[in-house]
Amino acid sequence: MRLPNGYGSVIKLSGNRRRPFMVRITTGWTDDGKQKYQALGYFEKRADAIAFLANYNRSPFNTDYAKITFKEVFEAWGKEAFEKMSPAVAANHKSVYNVHCKDLYDLPYRQIRKHDFQDVIDSCDKSYSVKCAIRNLFTHLDEWAYDRDIISKMYSKNLDCGDPTQKAERNVFTDQEVQKLFTMIGQPYIDETIVQIYTGFRISEVLALTDQSVDLKKEIITGGGKTAAGRNRIVPIHPDILPIIQAHCTGGKLFPVNIRQEAYLNARKAAFEKIGMEHTTHDCRHTFRSKLDSAGANKVSIDLLMGHKAKDVGERVYTHKTIEELKATIALLRFSPQYTRNIQN
Repeated sequence: MRLPNGYGSVIKLSGNRRRPFMVRITTGWTDDGKQKYQALGYFEKRADAIAFLANYNRSPFNTDYAKITFKEVFEAWGKEAFEKMSPAVAANHKSVYNVHCKDLYDLPYRQIRKHDFQDVIDSCDKSYSVKCAIRNLFTHLDEWAYDRDIISKMYSKNLDCGDPTQKAERNVFTDQEVQKLFTMIGQPYIDETIVQIYTGFRISEVLALTDQSVDLKKEIITGGGKTAAGRNRIVPIHPDILPIIQAHCTGGKLFPVNIRQEAYLNARKAAFEKIGMEHTTHDCRHTFRSKLDSAGANKVSIDLLMGHKAKDVGERVYTHKTIEELKATIALLRFSPQYTRNIQN
């Protein structure tokens, strides 16, 4: 059916294109009477292009908005949002963007549909929580774009993150692997890995530690910042890692890193593969909890050490664990007695 005059048009471009159907409108005329066109978007299916053009005619938008890409929306949103977030939350959004959203970078934001967002989530082979983090980012960007009339509908609504019981597979560090790490103290990525295993801190939390985070007299570390329950939590220093902490208390950050966290994690992964260990940084945290669970540690103490919010109201409100109790819990960490004796000697 012929479209009305002044309505705009949909044409199919030649060649083998992923999005061959172009929506365009007339913006004026040349001196010799030829039309001047402006492209509003490109689509895989003619029906999607027609729907887009119909939506434009119902509610015309600033045609400059048609050119704004996903990448530009993220950058503009980030300038406003990141300064209002904790560094850990901002880093999480940046990681999701850098790792999982590359296929969307150059797409005009107005052209992104629900299936585009869903494809990103479906292609993620991580846990349910990671997929929810991706959806959370899409929701933030959609709300920001909607408030500025860049889009007229938020397609991030009702995205499916899969089975909430699905967990990413975690590999705990074996006693032999931990023993090997102690023989490599001082080499890149080793010391902070050992500290993670013995404290339960996330990698972002370990890299944020400074001299001010450590009280060597009381033998405790105060750190953490991802959640309210985990912010500025106290973790006693296990005797096995006390020499490592002392060695790194030289002023400023304990483990200074001058590259972006994504690059750091990639380099660390490559270094561990060279020594025959395939572990994620979260495996350290999983090892910490798994070992304490196996040793029969008190559940409330484990939650406090890891910065988890206790599920039971009574535990959250009425239970107060002293530093000595937390030290007793940390002391339950046992890997191989062989390397412990060697370190102490």
